[in-house]
Amino acid sequence: MKDFNTLDDFNVENKTVLLRVDFNMPLDKKTLNIIDDTRIRLALPTIQELNRKKAKTVILAHQGKQGSWDFISMEKHAKTLQKLLGKNVSYIDDIFGDKAINAIKNLKPGDILFLDNVRKFAGETEKKTPEEHAKTELIQKLYPLADLYVNDAFAAAHRAQCSLTGFTVVLPSCAGRLMEKELTNLEKALKNPQKPSIFLFGGAKYADVIVTIDRVLSNKIADKILLCGLTANAFLKAQGINLGVKNEQAFGEEGTPELFQEISKVYAKYKNMIYLPKDFAIEYNGKRKEITLNELPVDNNLFDIGEKTIEEYKNILRNAKTIFLSGPCGVFENTLFKKGTQEIFTFISKSKAFSIAGGGHTVAALEQLKLKDKITHVSTGGGSLEKYMMGDKLPVVEALKKAKDKKF
Repeated sequence: MKDFNTLDDFNVENKTVLLRVDFNMPLDKKTLNIIDDTRIRLALPTIQELNRKKAKTVILAHQGKQGSWDFISMEKHAKTLQKLLGKNVSYIDDIFGDKAINAIKNLKPGDILFLDNVRKFAGETEKKTPEEHAKTELIQKLYPLADLYVNDAFAAAHRAQCSLTGFTVVLPSCAGRLMEKELTNLEKALKNPQKPSIFLFGGAKYADVIVTIDRVLSNKIADKILLCGLTANAFLKAQGINLGVKNEQAFGEEGTPELFQEISKVYAKYKNMIYLPKDFAIEYNGKRKEITLNELPVDNNLFDIGEKTIEEYKNILRNAKTIFLSGPCGVFENTLFKKGTQEIFTFISKSKAFSIAGGGHTVAALEQLKLKDKITHVSTGGGSLEKYMMGDKLPVVEALKKAKDKKF
């Protein structure tokens, strides 16, 4: 039994469904055209199911935020969705005014209506409780027209915003198929993983990862942690290893003495479970050159892990039953420093382990290497995934759980 409702719990035929999705897309800065439609594609199973079951579907989404260059209407999103669905999607440049209300009232079973950018309503981004949001004009105008609220916006699940939580107070509510899939797979990897469970952290974000590492080791979710990228460098520095000026500058403002002190504590506590690189790749005379830990400090940036580290990490991953992957092993965009990411990610893609990957750069690397379909689950979440891994409660998920036992 899930602690939130899903589409399996409702008959949607001839019912008006408010569907909140996360279609906040990357846009071309000059043309404002959508340059990657992945988020729309991932929401298709929910939209297709509602359409197939003859629901009257009303889509709510946001793009950018007020004042930002990518704050545009949802018209292009509606056209992209129509093209991907192969079915008519009506768009209306209104959220809860007369135009929107009349359009919703006139929907027929199987119709799909896309409303304008919900962030054009100033109250959308205010941080309030679901009960407070439920009293706003957006919720009060739309909820009487609907029979069900479906939230499929996992990537925005960490935001306590109006259209994401307010409807759960006044309407029967459930998770869409993408939300359901994300939460089911994350629970499998993070709450009751098959052992051994190996977590690999790489990439350039490192400050928040420290909290995550501490949590997954103290809760015995992970058995071993493999580190690459800036996170690995931060752990090496915390041990007093001089990396060289360029590599230390890469820590930026986040690299405070207090943070490195915290890293030292975490490493001292779990030294036998945290693995750090033994060698690295740098650029030397326009070529890839590998150096050992003993050759630090260097004047060159550490752009990748070296062959000894690649082999050690593969050996550790070989027996894994669960693998969590967050962040590339090096600067994979540069062919000289693609090796670590390519070899480790390819190795994981061939593993029989339950594998889960998340984070923008991780997904980009998997796509570039054409390995995305070979990972058990690729998460759409950035901020929401990080919060979930840190053990923080996600406002959207909590609102859906609360709505499960509510009588309407």
